[in-house]
Amino acid sequence: MKIVTIGRGNVGGGLAALWRKAGHEVTVLGRDGGDASDADVVLVAVPGPAISAALGKVTGLAGKIAIDATNAYPSRNEAFPSLAEEVRSITGGPVAKSFNLNYASLYCQVSAQRARPSSLYAADDAADPTAGQLITDAGYDPVRVGGLDKARALEDLTWLLFAAAQDGAPFFYRFAAPGEL
Repeated sequence: MKIVTIGRGNVGGGLAALWRKAGHEVTVLGRDGGDASDADVVLVAVPGPAISAALGKVTGLAGKIAIDATNAYPSRNEAFPSLAEEVRSITGGPVAKSFNLNYASLYCQVSAQRARPSSLYAADDAADPTAGQLITDAGYDPVRVGGLDKARALEDLTWLLFAAAQDGAPFFYRFAAPGEL
């Protein structure tokens, strides 16, 4: 599959590495934008408030399947029901919300786990097979929570996870360190 990631940070760069390892052809675009015309799917991995600006620098997005990995932290564009809907308003194609709850700093440990970790996602029906495949190819078990109308719930869950982590609470999403297996 030909994938264009929009964002070179921990999420975009990290998923690009996992997908290359799985045999996909991945192009990573940064702040200068670029062309996504040849892509089968695009990953949007930029800060939530930067969606419109970042996608505005990318050509060839019309009608593409998009995977939205953005978070509404520290803010969101309230003109849309979710960040995923904002992505859809720009691309005009089917969208899935995924990877926003998976810690990018742990991507390098995914394949070492005794049991595959899960990745929750919400998707338009037309984006569902692609999202499920890319989640699997990144080393996770896909767990669909519903259509794109559930994207806001996934985005809002991020706030709860950040609050728990900042408060020092034990975290339910934990990988086993080498030697703990």
